[in-house]
Amino acid sequence: MSNKLVIATRNAGKIIEFRRILDAISSGAIDLIGIDQFPDLIDVEETGTTFEENALLKARYTAKMTGLPSISDDSGLCIDALGGAPGIFSARWAGKHGDDKANVEKVLDELKDVPDSKRGAYFICVAALVMPDGREQLAQGRFEGNILRAPVGNQGFGYDPIFAPLGMSISSAEMSAQEKDAVSHRGKSLRAIAPHVIEIFGGLR
Repeated sequence: MSNKLVIATRNAGKIIEFRRILDAISSGAIDLIGIDQFPDLIDVEETGTTFEENALLKARYTAKMTGLPSISDDSGLCIDALGGAPGIFSARWAGKHGDDKANVEKVLDELKDVPDSKRGAYFICVAALVMPDGREQLAQGRFEGNILRAPVGNQGFGYDPIFAPLGMSISSAEMSAQEKDAVSHRGKSLRAIAPHVIEIFGGLR
């Protein structure tokens, strides 16, 4: 069997994290390739109403079109004071998909009158692994914390600069890649799905 696994995303930050975490899991034995290597693939519209549905939509389409095992995720920031928003709309919360700066500014504006004690939030990530023969696996990870009052740090991407992990005095944008992977929602979900990844590639270690 081929050792190729397609990462079903065009998000550069996600691709970096996927590669770093999955390379560590497989000791580099899996050939991780991005969907940019398949120019005929379209961007799947995330029409699901849950993280699980959106993750599966992307991975199913990619596995079908490439004929290769595919892994995707859907993730987002859920803020207590906003009733769980932006949630599945995190990437396009300010209107334009992937505008990190605008998304961060919109969240900060919506929380400007919310006291520190009420600024709890968590990231959630659902990873989906789909085989061309229809086999599927899902895994979920959560990353608890609080929303800061201003962006801090220049690591990571998305909402990292305004998210302080629970029990820490820094933002997740101030953490090293290794520190973040150990506790983040994406790190947890990919480690949870790792046994299934290893299984489909014949027990790679």
